[in-house]
Amino acid sequence: MQHISGESTLPGRIPTDGKGTGIGLLVLHLGTLLALIPSTFSWSGVVVAIVLCNLTGGVGLSLGYHRMLTHQSLRVPRWLNYTIAAIGVLGMEGGPITWVATHRRHHAHSDSAGDPHNGRRGLRWSQLEWLYQPNEARPTQDEMARLTPDLSSDPFYRFLERTNIFWQIGLGAALLLLGGWSWVIWGMFVRVVFTIHVTGLVNSVAHNFGYQTYRTGDQSRNNWWVALLTWGDGWHNNHHAFPASARHGLRWFEFDSTWLTICLLKALGLARDVRLPSAAALARTLEVACDEALQERVELVGVFDLRPMTATIEHHEA
Repeated sequence: MQHISGESTLPGRIPTDGKGTGIGLLVLHLGTLLALIPSTFSWSGVVVAIVLCNLTGGVGLSLGYHRMLTHQSLRVPRWLNYTIAAIGVLGMEGGPITWVATHRRHHAHSDSAGDPHNGRRGLRWSQLEWLYQPNEARPTQDEMARLTPDLSSDPFYRFLERTNIFWQIGLGAALLLLGGWSWVIWGMFVRVVFTIHVTGLVNSVAHNFGYQTYRTGDQSRNNWWVALLTWGDGWHNNHHAFPASARHGLRWFEFDSTWLTICLLKALGLARDVRLPSAAALARTLEVACDEALQERVELVGVFDLRPMTATIEHHEA
């Protein structure tokens, strides 16, 4: 897909500057090259990278930032909610308020003007460039407060937002003390770059390649290999059809590891009000292969609508 360099999607709006993010991304990628030096390799470092990747990416970002905080697909005790959010900060994709506001804006304007990583602007843009190039669709501070009234009013989330860089420094220092530079290079640089890029695949690949089970009015696709890499978030067409659903893999063959984690939390009595599409909603929603009527879309007007999506979602009971 052709990349549209510098295209203005919102005339009259001043693009936000992503130079600081760009410098950070450059440092991370350069640091990853250190893994090519033989003396920095250790199997323990690789294990640390794998464990932290699944913890920060699978639990912190996919379960925490995405399904729990952005879409309120489930509820957990406050202590667990805060713990998962703190783990999400260690994914190094920003504080929870910025991440949630950006994702809610994405759903409100998916693949159109106002979408921070509009899939129609090309693969490079939606994969990574939207983060560090001038981007008029990136939420401003005022918009972030409006899009996240639930998080912005909570002192703990504001604390995570202000201090997110210090959490990275603390984790890096701990890895250095416990395992030396090998653990830092693999557990920080390699792990974070991998997580950033697989998350980006949901924005880029899963908005261009794959199949559409539901007509959602955007380019969202279900992509099996992106789903495997992103703990189930690659079943993206399902997600755009039912954003509040805790389960993204809706068919028997659509493996969703984050959903399995949610099931475990529920079995342990740590998750409640788990939201899933009702049978009636699934029957009403258009299947592209059958070419039925378009699904009704929830319009986000003013602040982000945090009311239960009673038309399409029911609470899952054991």
